[in-house]
Amino acid sequence: MQIKVGIIEDEREIAQSLKLLINGSEGFSCTDTFESAKEAIEKIPRLYLDVVLTDIHLPDKTGIECIVELKPLCPDTQFLMCTSFEDTESVFKALKAGATGYMTKTTQPSKLLDAITEVYKGGSPMSSHIARKVVASFQGVQENNELQKLSQREQEILLLLSKGLRYKEIADHLSVSTETIRTHIRNIYQKLQVNSRTDALNKIFKK
Repeated sequence: MQIKVGIIEDEREIAQSLKLLINGSEGFSCTDTFESAKEAIEKIPRLYLDVVLTDIHLPDKTGIECIVELKPLCPDTQFLMCTSFEDTESVFKALKAGATGYMTKTTQPSKLLDAITEVYKGGSPMSSHIARKVVASFQGVQENNELQKLSQREQEILLLLSKGLRYKEIADHLSVSTETIRTHIRNIYQKLQVNSRTDALNKIFKK
């Protein structure tokens, strides 16, 4: 089974390079690229794509605004930012809009393919320096009232979640079982009154 990928990118050369990379790799398929948010919003809901790569800078709306409109129309599609914007504000706006991963355009092709696979399987991949920005922001919100609702171990797990680690990776890092991590994460969601990793991170890192 192939992962069906769409690309929202107004620079044709970049879009075609990404398309060639995806179609030339086993287990991936890309038949659709879109040069504007308007075109993407009109067509993507009918295509049943697994993953959509989107830039932030587009000619009509931003990629973030595009996700806001598309996510309710195709909730099963995962949105992965692939952009040159690396500022913390853009990262968190993208996550709040519904993006489940954030990669930069300088990402090595093999790592970008890994990110597509990871986001398809339920992960939240980020470029390493983007993850560091997230961690730095996390370390700067220690007075956040929402954060104080969590135990030290729950805060530690949330920090690892913010780095894009999967449950098994967190379990291995903390030397506990995956089921223990699932229990902690359920407790985190309950305490923060959220239903997903993205919502939890948004609540902690809200501006």
